[in-house]
Amino acid sequence: MAEDKGAAQLNLHYFPNNNDDNDNNNNNPNSQNLHATNENKDNKNESFKSKLSYLFTLEFLKIFLLGQFLSLCITFSIITSTELANRGASFPTTQSTLTYITLFLVYTPITLYNIGFNGYVNMLKTRAWKYILLAIVDVEGNYFIVKAFTYTSTLSILLLDAWTILVVVILSIFFLKAGFHWSQYLGVAVCLASIGVIIAGDFDVGTDMFLASRPILGDMFCLISATLYGISNTIEEYCVRKRPFYEVVGQMGFWGIIISIIQISILERQELASANWDGAIVGLIIAFTFVMFCLYTAAPILFQRASAIYFNISLLTSDFYTLILSIAIFKVKMKRLYPLAFVLNVIGLAAYYIYPATQPNITQEIDEFDRQKRRDANIENIEKDVELSLENIE
Repeated sequence: MAEDKGAAQLNLHYFPNNNDDNDNNNNNPNSQNLHATNENKDNKNESFKSKLSYLFTLEFLKIFLLGQFLSLCITFSIITSTELANRGASFPTTQSTLTYITLFLVYTPITLYNIGFNGYVNMLKTRAWKYILLAIVDVEGNYFIVKAFTYTSTLSILLLDAWTILVVVILSIFFLKAGFHWSQYLGVAVCLASIGVIIAGDFDVGTDMFLASRPILGDMFCLISATLYGISNTIEEYCVRKRPFYEVVGQMGFWGIIISIIQISILERQELASANWDGAIVGLIIAFTFVMFCLYTAAPILFQRASAIYFNISLLTSDFYTLILSIAIFKVKMKRLYPLAFVLNVIGLAAYYIYPATQPNITQEIDEFDRQKRRDANIENIEKDVELSLENIE
């Protein structure tokens, strides 16, 4: 607003005086106020048009489609976890361990190729504690969300995940130093209102409590998981803005494997021993691992291009994808308050998108091994340029 007023005053100062009427008008305070008002309106219209024009750029389209791809990954992970729970196969840490193994096997070799063995050792010495913290929070978030499927309904879990948005917003403000417009706070508040609506619905135990044996306990597990996911998303956004995403994801897989194996030996030995390992369960676990690998691969890219908040806002559309699939596959009956909760989620999503958030100011971290690799690459490029120049001279 201050810039708009300054621009208006500048234009008034250099407004051409073609005749006496214009001189009188320019000396008239009311005329100046009128010109300033018109100039402010023009500037506001231009600003509004520039914001809307971003919605039609290729960059926004890429970010939007990436967010919806991640939303579909969440949808299929929920469907496979629900079906596993229905078949009595409840071993959440084991499910996550297979995902961490694939992340480690794919991204650790890429990290070693890019920074070398010495760089990898140096990374473990200087940054491993960050990745250990990230892995602990992520493993426990996955554990509680899968446990929630055993006790509450699929739709409750979807709507309660909106709590993650509040956690990410708070951490982004205090930890990442991000700024937000009042309309975004309003959007988050409306999304949180849907949580209260769905918990109220879970107290109303009736014939529509399909797939919810202990809904309140399941809701609490889901809120714990959503809180841990919010912490995990914020830490991961910070890490991928500081370091390459393949390093972050590879380390998340490495430490996730170690933490998961310890947890399995304590909590899931009986479940694994008594599980009926038929083809359907194995197939569902493979499908779950595949979609989670896609999720862990694409999410850091969205964190870099947008933010953890944008990521979680995008996942709200998974509510609708899963609702359709749950009605078709599991014959889920909606509770009376679900339509209201869905409407609140949509309103909150729209309110958040009205005004763009500022990006956190995080400087990329480059260690000595990265610098050396870049120097080598620059030398190679210079040598190639020299060779091409000599060939052209000849």
